[in-house]
Amino acid sequence: MVDTPGLPARRAALRMMDAVLHRGETLEQAERSALRTINGPADRALARAIASEVMRWLVDLDDMIDSATRNRLADDAKVRSVLRLMLVQWLRFDTPPHAVIATALPLLDGGPRRLAHGVFSTLNKQAMSLPESPTPPDPVAMRWGDRALDIFGALGEPPPLDLALRDWTQTDHWAAELGGHSLAPGHVRLPRGTRVEEIPGFEEGAWWVQDLAATLPARLLGRGEGRRVLDLCAAPGGKTLQLAAAGWQVTALDVHERRLDMLRANLERTGLSAEIITADALKWQPAGPFDAILLDAPCTATGTCRRHPDVLHRIGQRQIAEMAELQAALLKRAASWLSGGGTLVYAVCSLEDAEGAEQTGAVKLAQVPITAEELPAGLQPDADGWLRTDPSMLPEAGGLDGFYVGRWRQAAA
Repeated sequence: MVDTPGLPARRAALRMMDAVLHRGETLEQAERSALRTINGPADRALARAIASEVMRWLVDLDDMIDSATRNRLADDAKVRSVLRLMLVQWLRFDTPPHAVIATALPLLDGGPRRLAHGVFSTLNKQAMSLPESPTPPDPVAMRWGDRALDIFGALGEPPPLDLALRDWTQTDHWAAELGGHSLAPGHVRLPRGTRVEEIPGFEEGAWWVQDLAATLPARLLGRGEGRRVLDLCAAPGGKTLQLAAAGWQVTALDVHERRLDMLRANLERTGLSAEIITADALKWQPAGPFDAILLDAPCTATGTCRRHPDVLHRIGQRQIAEMAELQAALLKRAASWLSGGGTLVYAVCSLEDAEGAEQTGAVKLAQVPITAEELPAGLQPDADGWLRTDPSMLPEAGGLDGFYVGRWRQAAA
């Protein structure tokens, strides 16, 4: 039996949604099995897009579904998941209703088909629409407080594509060559949708993909001039590339060998160099101190919710507490590996206070406040010299990920 055209992509999207919401997997983890049988980049991209947009608009989709059902459907009911998928195609991708129905109802058996058809038809006749921006899930709104509405106001669309340049002196050249715009030296922003491998400059290693916010921690260490820096928890390696391009002698350490393979490939492509060590940072001990250490610590990654909206539904207090404990341990070790006068930068791509502001008090070094002059135009540190970014910032330019960054210096020897 031959599938209806487009049905395999919808089936894969449904599997990915189930893996995130019911098994706690990331969308990237879910892709590996869900897309295994999908042929063709277009269907694979469609499955990813459907699943991602369901995660982005989940609260609003469920409110819409509940408004059209007499008895509330269970959260884990397959018919609810299929209705989410149907509504996203209609409301976000402008898929004609008849095509939505034809490619979704085969995902259900028996009675639920009639239920899904009836609910979708009711909402279609009512000309329902999504709000201007997604609604925060209640647990997220409680954690983020007053920031939540501003952040979610910036989550309505997937983000643009940011490139970090190997040679900052070529910023104007690459911005013009690629038809993008720059928000800082060494940065070019492009509209989303272009295959990375097809962008000019990829083969010769002129740039790598890295969100603007993710480039800020390494920028705060300045030029290396041959000094030694440890990039702790380095994979997938964007900050290692930055540091190497800035003239640092880089040691890149991470516990995940597979993710370090991505760094090796990018070092080869860009012609940059670094010493790579596969080890657990909680057990490893360096042979000597470093002039600088960049700890981009493992975290819940809630700051990446623009491009990974699944984090809004996978992450709760348990995961936050686990990450905060690990971060505190890593900070303590990193601080002990600095040479006299050495600089430590700590960063997390998280919007959770427990992983950012609440970690800084444990560092027994002198703070080096971050200044506005070190940051792209439009960004400011807080009054105490810590840096917090979130997706609501730089809205006219397309926003940026959420990060928390702190900086300290060891006393001179």
